[in-house]
Amino acid sequence: MSAGVSEVYNGTAGVADAGGDSLTEDLNIYYSNGDFAWIMTSSALVLLMVPGVGFFYSGLARRKSALSLIYLSLASIAVVGFQWFFWGYSLTFSHTGSAYIGDLSNFGLKDVLGQPSVGGAKVPDILFCLYQGMFAAITPALAIGAAADRGRMLPAIVFIFIWSTIVYDPIAYWTWNANGWSFIMGGLDFAGGTPVHISSGAAALAYALMLGKRTGYTKVHGLPYRPHNVTHVVLGTVFLWVGWFGFNGGSALAANLRAVMACVVTHIAACCGGFTWMLLDYRLEKKWSTVGFCSGVIAGLVAITPAAGFVPPWSAVIFGVVGGTVCNFATKLKFLLGVDEALDVFAEHAVGGIAGNLMTGLFAANYIAHLDGSSEIAGGWVNQNYIQLGYQLADSVAGFSYSFVMTCVILFLLNLIPGLSLRVSADEEELGLDDGQLGEFAYDYVELTRQLSDVLPTSTAPGSSHSLKNESGEKHV
Repeated sequence: MSAGVSEVYNGTAGVADAGGDSLTEDLNIYYSNGDFAWIMTSSALVLLMVPGVGFFYSGLARRKSALSLIYLSLASIAVVGFQWFFWGYSLTFSHTGSAYIGDLSNFGLKDVLGQPSVGGAKVPDILFCLYQGMFAAITPALAIGAAADRGRMLPAIVFIFIWSTIVYDPIAYWTWNANGWSFIMGGLDFAGGTPVHISSGAAALAYALMLGKRTGYTKVHGLPYRPHNVTHVVLGTVFLWVGWFGFNGGSALAANLRAVMACVVTHIAACCGGFTWMLLDYRLEKKWSTVGFCSGVIAGLVAITPAAGFVPPWSAVIFGVVGGTVCNFATKLKFLLGVDEALDVFAEHAVGGIAGNLMTGLFAANYIAHLDGSSEIAGGWVNQNYIQLGYQLADSVAGFSYSFVMTCVILFLLNLIPGLSLRVSADEEELGLDDGQLGEFAYDYVELTRQLSDVLPTSTAPGSSHSLKNESGEKHV
């Protein structure tokens, strides 16, 4: 394989072919090894983000359900990994299809080999399949955080498979496939503002609504507990921040200046988002919140995602500040709506994604997109292309509405199937999902005592601060 492209693929553009015959020709000569290396690395970076989501959610949740959220994020990788091979990739990125969904010409990755992908001529189908499969895996992992504390594991896993097929694949097709209606309309979405963030945020809101409120939840104060492990929140943020360089930078689908610019604006937006959220929290609590900083970083990253390959560096500051601000205030919407959305997935991803989409319509610049040497766009308001904001709004509304409605329908029907009821029993909710659903725990010490009432104050022994009851009620100091 050469450092640069030496030959042009001679297949028919826009029509699926056999992907090339490796026995009669060297399929590598059509592509650059640098592009291959970057997109393969980016695929691994996006994969790293999925457990990052799990740790982030785990740290925000209660101890007794911490492991279940990590488990669900890993399960999303496995379930979607198979779904993507089975028919997900074909439904989303087949070379032929309608304006709304692809066909099954690449079912089971049939003929997915050396033909240039629908994403770009610089990567073949098989590499594009690997990379986009990681996007498909992380999206339901983001949404499933809404199951925190009261959602059963089996229905959640079944939901991930069905939701990926019925919701994610069509929305991604609209946005990124050249045959999709949003793509044809002129909507700009570099790395997943609508397919990933808006769709997952809308799904999380629907999931929380269909599950109902957790025991003890009040509309004014929610549940009276704090994030149980801030270190997990920081660890998840680190995984996500690092992985986002592959998420946004890799979406250039080549190792070029546009990929570098996408990484630069991604980092700037994350930095500005983190400090914005933290300062907004400081005005109320007079504390420099680590969780607030991490939440703001994610908000900035979400906001810049649809714009990363379209906007100049100076605008990334605006993306970070606006993203951190709107997502911070959006965390209050769940109280107005009366929905127990435990981990603020809706506020971070749906609201942040919508804000990012709309700002893309304002700040997209034609010269930034052309940094890859080939992409041509009319730009946004900075190029006096004022209709672009309308395109971005239409794309956002369509993605949110479709995801929310279809998620409600999927969950309603799942809940009617014997064995697939969505919610655990009241006793199991009190016990915790880790014990009730997994039989395992995030921390060994929970085996010592399950209930706070089992730890009783005592003054019977000098220097002793508490005593424990065993199951028969006897005290052990």
